Amino acid sequence: MSVSHDEPANSGKAASPFRQPKAVWAVAFACVISFMGIGLVDPILPALADSLDASPSQVSLLFSSYLIVTAVAMLVVGAVSSRVGAKRTLVIGLAVIVVFSALAGATDSIDGIVGFRAGWGLGNALFIATSLAVIVASAGGGFGGAIILYETALGLGIAVGPLLGGELGAISWRGPFFGVSALMAVALVATLVFVSDPPRPKRPTSPAAPLKALRHRGLLTMGIMALLYNWGFFTMLGYAPYPMELNAHQLGLVFTGWGLLVALFSVLVAPRLQARFGTAPVLYANLLGLGIVMALIAAGVETPTVVVVAVIASGAFIGINNTLTTQAVMLVSPVERSVASSAYGFLRFIGGGLAPYAAGKIAEATDLGVPFYVGAAAFLLAIPVLASGHRLVRQAEQRTGEGESVEPALTPVGPQAAGAEPPLIVAVGAHGRAAAVVEAAARLAQDSGSPLQIVHVQQTAVVEEQAVETETHDQARAAVTAHLDRLAAQGVAATGQILTSVGDRAAAGRALARHAADAGAPTVAVGRSPLGAGTQFGEGSLTTALTRAATSTVVLIDPDSTHRPLTASALAELRGGG
Repeated sequence: MSVSHDEPANSGKAASPFRQPKAVWAVAFACVISFMGIGLVDPILPALADSLDASPSQVSLLFSSYLIVTAVAMLVVGAVSSRVGAKRTLVIGLAVIVVFSALAGATDSIDGIVGFRAGWGLGNALFIATSLAVIVASAGGGFGGAIILYETALGLGIAVGPLLGGELGAISWRGPFFGVSALMAVALVATLVFVSDPPRPKRPTSPAAPLKALRHRGLLTMGIMALLYNWGFFTMLGYAPYPMELNAHQLGLVFTGWGLLVALFSVLVAPRLQARFGTAPVLYANLLGLGIVMALIAAGVETPTVVVVAVIASGAFIGINNTLTTQAVMLVSPVERSVASSAYGFLRFIGGGLAPYAAGKIAEATDLGVPFYVGAAAFLLAIPVLASGHRLVRQAEQRTGEGESVEPALTPVGPQAAGAEPPLIVAVGAHGRAAAVVEAAARLAQDSGSPLQIVHVQQTAVVEEQAVETETHDQARAAVTAHLDRLAAQGVAATGQILTSVGDRAAAGRALARHAADAGAPTVAVGRSPLGAGTQFGEGSLTTALTRAATSTVVLIDPDSTHRPLTASALAELRGGG
């Protein structure tokens, strides 16, 4: 169970994350195809080299052109989207992918494919920069279910892309390109028909904003770490198919296994490791693990079985790294989320774009194992780079307020009582029963003689390498103000706060527990969540994390029944339907 601003008005029963408007399903389908984009070509790399009489370094330019154009485009897609609208940006991106993937399948030269993959990269940048935001804005029943659906689309795309590429590539190397074009054309039509344009930001984003944002030490440090990490990652992804000595179908199965681990560890495992050990320690261990895996590939490059097993195993490390690196970027960035994402995306895609071509050239000049040793070195070099920003990450996680100015953890709403007694805190979201929960908490505060503080958690959700604010700051402020005005009309005094959090709901629960401890609150009141068990398992539970981390008493407020303190046994009973 959790308390967040993603609960539907009808809170009588658990909400399914898959009960969504057609607009969400249309974009989710497009996301599946988009996430296929990179892994789709892995199974056909050796076939392309043979069919077009090209060297591995020439074929690797399929990755380089795609990713370098994506990187450069990331600098301007925010400015484009803020001016023409998210839906139009999404549609343009889909149309570009349809056209250029079809042209890549129709060409007869490696140079032509490389060039058309560059156009595909432009479309990909336009799409990925807006898809998560459009899904969240179009969601029915709140953003929680939409994010679960996005994560599902991500997992399917990463896992199914290599499988589809292998099956179609076994027929012809052209098959994957035409397949993507046809599927994206369906997604394009569905987007045009079903998706509405979300509201545009009040102020357009400056095209120079992402580059200016890199002047901030925290963002630049995390970006350089991501560049090094992606150098190693795309060395493996772009060059490992050659020493495996497998056909397209077999390569598809290998990279499907890899993709399943990426999706699983990104969505389910990474947040739990972060909660247990912290962001930076997990990243240190993970980068070291990736360095060891790459070194094993290099040492066993003449033994295809070693390469196959190591590549599949690397999916676990890559899934963890993708999620936690993005969270670290969002934690330390003192700029808007969209600007931080663009700046970070520029650096990481540059590293990914240069690595495959460099790997091919290094192999031609030396031997097959050396590119993988270089990739291992890139992973290991990322560790001291991260260590140089360790203090920034730790301070941002704990919100100490030291170092560079980042977005404040707490934003007051309305007048604040000076020198007041420790408050009773009620945490609510923009759901149908929020008003009833606040009023019940107000009565509890009056009975205990404590002032009431209303806390609204404004969450930045991170899904693998994408991040999105689930509501605007103005929306969060309006929700708190409405509660304060309603209580004031009843003669009840209260104060309001907006608490910002990066990550899943469990991270929001831990942030709320820290705030309660800082405020000396004796009690934190929360309402019952209608979110289903599957959603809470995938996204984490705010209430469970709050109860485990809080030094205060956590009370479940139910306007229709008796309030109850939450303990480990009470949580287990509630999860069991008691």
